[in-house]
Amino acid sequence: MSPDRIRLHPGRPRTIRNKRGIAQAFSGPSTGLELRRATVFDVFQISRVLTRSITYLCAGDHHKDTALLAAWTGNKDPQTIRRWIQSGATLWLAEVDGVVAGVGGVRHGAELSLLYVDPAYVRRGIGLALLIRLEHELAGQGCTTAHLNATTTARAFYRRYGWLDVGAPTNWLGMPHYPMRKSLHPAAEGLRPAHPGDMSR
Repeated sequence: MSPDRIRLHPGRPRTIRNKRGIAQAFSGPSTGLELRRATVFDVFQISRVLTRSITYLCAGDHHKDTALLAAWTGNKDPQTIRRWIQSGATLWLAEVDGVVAGVGGVRHGAELSLLYVDPAYVRRGIGLALLIRLEHELAGQGCTTAHLNATTTARAFYRRYGWLDVGAPTNWLGMPHYPMRKSLHPAAEGLRPAHPGDMSR
């Protein structure tokens, strides 16, 4: 069973290991960073992070097209997010000094469903910390290979940390989505950044 709350200490190497034996180590990415499971009491902060991240960090995908942006963020309102959590969705939050700075989620069936960082907290290792947590969540469910669909904006980030392209991009709301996968088998030795210490998201 995964812990519901993980405290990451600044400057101290951190290793997360699950029952499948995957171990990944990295230095504490941000002062006061804590990872925890989301609850229905977090829906307003989650909605804020998702909307801000899509609006300001994913402009390379939506190109500031107001109709496209509205369609992408249309189901990121607090009421919909509350229904996600109540229906059993697994969402993890990254908090910095008590403020939600990033949101990640997985679905049963070995899928990483979302990963967003608030624009005010980019390049502090928050996206990486969440990615590691989500990969371990899936491995803890018995998944040996994880899947996701990456936006153009996020694709390089995932490739940097061991995710591979697996086919032609699909069309989602008029934007390309890139199917990707990553082995979660212990033999793969977990996540290996292309550059040691790279905390670019």
